Formats: sequence, C-alpha cells, structure tokens
Amino acid sequence: MLRTLAVSGYRSLRDVVVPLGPLTVVTGPNGSGKSNLYRALGLLAAAARGEVIGALAREGGLPSALWAGPEHGGTQGTVRTKPIAVQLGFASDELGYLIDLGIPQSDPSLPNPFARDPEIKREQVFAGAVAKPATLLIDRLRARTRVRDGRWTSLDQALAPYESIVTDLADGDTAPELLALRRMMGGWRFYDHFRIDADAPARRPQVGTRTQTLSHDGASLAATWATIVDAGHGAALDRAVDDAFPRSRVEVHSADGQFRLTLRQPGILRPLDAAELSDGTLRFLLLCAALLPARPGPLLVLNEPESSLHTSLLPPLARLIEDAAQRTQVLVVSHAAGLIDDLPEPARVELRKGLAGTEVDGQGFLDAPAWNWGTR
Repeated sequence: MLRTLAVSGYRSLRDVVVPLGPLTVVTGPNGSGKSNLYRALGLLAAAARGEVIGALAREGGLPSALWAGPEHGGTQGTVRTKPIAVQLGFASDELGYLIDLGIPQSDPSLPNPFARDPEIKREQVFAGAVAKPATLLIDRLRARTRVRDGRWTSLDQALAPYESIVTDLADGDTAPELLALRRMMGGWRFYDHFRIDADAPARRPQVGTRTQTLSHDGASLAATWATIVDAGHGAALDRAVDDAFPRSRVEVHSADGQFRLTLRQPGILRPLDAAELSDGTLRFLLLCAALLPARPGPLLVLNEPESSLHTSLLPPLARLIEDAAQRTQVLVVSHAAGLIDDLPEPARVELRKGLAGTEVDGQGFLDAPAWNWGTR
C-alpha cells in the first residue's frame, strides 16, 4: 500500500508531501491543487509505461508544468539557487520511487524539434519510507545507474535522457525490486471522466472478450461486467446496483460475439438497453465496474466521481467506495460534501491555496511525512 505521495515544482505543488491510507479523500476548494495532485500521480504512473516524457510534453513541456512562483514561496521573486525541476515520488510498505525531471541541456542556437521534452536527471528506488544512502536499492544519476546487491554495482548500460530505469534498463541488469516496482505501478488504475454522451462506446454493443479491468473511457463496460460475474463476484455488483436503484438488476447479453448491457427496473416490462439509460445511471454502472473488478489492482484513483450523479446517489456511491477499499487501496479526489461525509472515516487530505502554492490544511512542519529528495 502507498503511504506517501510527494510532489515538488509541479504547477501549484511547490513542495507537497501527502500521507495516504487504505481509503484517502483529497478535497479542498476550486484552485487549491486537487487536480494537480491527481495529475502528478498520473505522471508517476506514466513513468511505469515509459510515457512520462511524452505526458509532460503534451502539457506544454516543462516550462508550462513548472511551479511559477518564487523558489521559496512568498510573494517576492528571488534568484534561483537550486536546479529547476519537477520531482515526483512515492513510498509504499515495501518500495519507494522518485524521479527528477529537468530542463534539456542543448545548444540554444541549434534547432531542436524536441525542445518540449524534459530530461530525466535522476531516479531512485528505495526501501522503506524515505530515500537515504542506507535504503537505496537502485540509483540513477543522468546516464549512469548503479544497483545494490550486497554492494554497489555500476551498470554498463547508459540511459538516454528520455529513458527511465523503470522501463528501459535491460532485464538482466535489474534487481528483483525493480520488477516488483514495474508490476505495482503498472497496476494503478485512474478514472476521471467517463464518456456518457449519446455516442459513448459504453452505450453500444462491444466485442465480447474477458476483460479484467474497465477501460479508462468506459468502453469495455459490458465485457468487464461479464468478466466480474464469470469470476464469481457478481453478487457485489448486484448489491451495489440494488442499493442505488432498488429492485433493479444489470444483465449482459451475448450474441454473435458481442456483449450488450441492459438494466431491468421495476415497473418496466422490458430491460432498458445501455443506449436508453440516463447519463447518471450509466455513470453509476461504470463506477460499479471500475470499483469492483474481477482482479483488483494495487491502487484505484477516482477524480470527482460524483460528476453527473444526483445527490440521492452519493450515499450508495460512498458505500460502493467503502466496499472497494476492502479489496484495494482507493484514493478519491472530490469536493462533494455529500459524498465525503458519507465515507467511513477516510484519511482526509484537505488542500488550500497559499502564497507558497498548494498547502495541506493543518499540516505543520512536524506533521508532514518524512521525505528526502536528495540532490543531483
């Protein structure tokens, strides 16, 4: 389970260290940095897929993603004394990881088609809660990487500035801990805004094949639902649907290799096809499939799951999230008081906008989880 999320130099997150629990709710007013924290965690997940450079480039490059205020917060500008960087990291029960992304070192007089691409300056994999010399397992500084296996061994493979230790080190050179890190980060699931418009893929029949986790846009709803039922977990889905829509039941029909999802409701003589469902009803069914998959991953992140839902569905959604948190770690980003108040004593992180960027409300210097970025 993830215990700490740390972000430095990314948009409004000048220097934020957030504690995480089995169920964590991140809340705060508009502009407080909730979405930035969600996106920062998504960038960490992109590192596990070898896509963090491209993800930052699509945000406008490092200059657009950097904290734009003074180096030490406050309102007065200063000459920077530290490297300009976006730093992202986490610590879990077993392993931690951090990545330091900086400005490309190239000749400004020469044309550079990849000027938006940041460079990976440093990466570390460590044991325990904090990266320090005694806990480091893998240490990458620019092109060179060393691995600890009783003693430090420098690897012959030189990494390009756009290559990551998570995806690009030769398998024969990596420690077992790095393989475990790849599996863990690769299993994180993010759900932001499902497509629920009239042309949404979830409303149409889809090719039927075993699908362990719901796709990000919800297109695989019918196949994911059928897979959950086939794995023996259909009762949890039935309870969630009945809780939100009493005496209603979802059915998945198969014909000519395609799956079609329908909803039976009391007082209606025929099942309603997914194309006929209201936006809120379809969204709740998508959340059911996302939160109760056949094979839960290590972390599930929801960004404003209350969108498009009537207030009457917030208590059933809270119970659905509570059920999911018994099987996997869940992080919810929300500002819906009706949902947050119904959740069973989650770890609550309230963000606020301060002069020094995003701050964790009520978190003093001694309250923040221990974290060490180290140096280049």
